Amino acid sequence: MDSTSLRTYGGVAGEDRQAGRRAQLLEAGLRLLGAPEGPHELTVRGVCREAGLAARYFYENFADRDALARAVYDRVIEEIAATTLAAVQAAPPDARAKTQAGLANLVRHIAEDPRRGRLLFSPALAATVLAGKRAESTRWFVQLLGLQAREFYGIETSARLELISEVLVGGLAQALTSWLNGTLDMDEPGLVDMCTDIFVRMSGLV
Repeated sequence: MDSTSLRTYGGVAGEDRQAGRRAQLLEAGLRLLGAPEGPHELTVRGVCREAGLAARYFYENFADRDALARAVYDRVIEEIAATTLAAVQAAPPDARAKTQAGLANLVRHIAEDPRRGRLLFSPALAATVLAGKRAESTRWFVQLLGLQAREFYGIETSARLELISEVLVGGLAQALTSWLNGTLDMDEPGLVDMCTDIFVRMSGLV
């Protein structure tokens, strides 16, 4: 990287300008991958045009288009995971309250920006570089749900808990997919309440 690109200019440090350009590219990638009419082909030229940046700034941040796609996905997952975990931890020490807080945050995060939901669940992206990221994040959420259950109920890990976690995470992903594409006709509060009921009832099988 050219060290001159990181010099302070117009009162803004070079590192901050670079971070700003990275954010622009990530936002452009999300717009293209999560477009309502379906994902656009992700090309370096297309992303740069969408972000209003020269190609050299793309390569300042990402090795190729696949690296950008993975970074876009990671940013969305990290935001959802951090805010959902915070919502669960802030809720009263009651199984239903914590479950509802986590699910409400997750659904709201997706509903307020449907591009996130399409990035995570759209079948149109199932055969792309994001397939591996989806499998990775699903496994991570299964592990996180199991950890939360073990800590809350004071139980040990088991094949039973693993199976219940797999069913809940996989079922929730399918429900959100159907809800986003209109197949599942429910309003947001109804979806959260119904999913909360299912999660709480399933926890009784642990």
